[in-house]
Amino acid sequence: MAPCRPPSRSDEATFMVKFTIGDALPVETTRNPLAHTPRFDITTPAVTVAQYADMAGRERLLGTTFGSTQWLWAASDDAFFDQESRELVGISFFVPPLFAPAHAGVPSAGPPSRSAGLRADAGEAFELPQATAFRCDPEAAELRCVQDPGLIDVVPDARIGIARDLALLVRDGRMIGWSLTDPARYVTSGLAEPESAPPSPLTRLRLAECLALISEPLVEAVRDQDPDAWRTLRQTERALREQSDDLRRRDVLYEVVGRLIEDHAS
Repeated sequence: MAPCRPPSRSDEATFMVKFTIGDALPVETTRNPLAHTPRFDITTPAVTVAQYADMAGRERLLGTTFGSTQWLWAASDDAFFDQESRELVGISFFVPPLFAPAHAGVPSAGPPSRSAGLRADAGEAFELPQATAFRCDPEAAELRCVQDPGLIDVVPDARIGIARDLALLVRDGRMIGWSLTDPARYVTSGLAEPESAPPSPLTRLRLAECLALISEPLVEAVRDQDPDAWRTLRQTERALREQSDDLRRRDVLYEVVGRLIEDHAS
């Protein structure tokens, strides 16, 4: 499949990109991005954009869709396409366990995100392996997840905005990962709707710290009782305990840090 070409301004009215997601599913963009608000369940952690609010709703959605998984707890991300229209109606991405820190000279993020839906070429089940590495800057401006650690600094050819602030990263005609802009805005627990108000700057800082703490290599150092790792953990726990704004998001992050301390305290 030929690499996709980022659209120019003259392409605005006819924006269309074809690429492959997962192991072998060709898709093309449509004018119908997902209307649901992303929910970033930091306790899992995973990002979900779908109409369901519980596992029973997810099961009902499975009955009218095809996609990347047809059972619970599969080791893949979930993409749901409507059986009749073949359009994307929901998606759920797991945040991978490996944290990839930023390096000097990291290239720009590439082209701006372009809002679009997806339509599958065929109504077939496919595999959508979970990403393996992620990056989140200290101010949590963007959470970027990629299928291979070697892709973390690769500039995508296109960023397909399938939902508010959620984009698929496309390179050489295939999806190589995804990104969530301002992930702190969507922080929640489980499938609850996130707060509508913007997150505070403190919440953004604490989110970036929490993501590093629950991921490799820092989480391994916490488990091994490394003093520096535990100092970092306790500093984040104290900062969250003393935070006096954005309390609902603060409480979710504090739950994550508290569980980490409880699980690994000697």
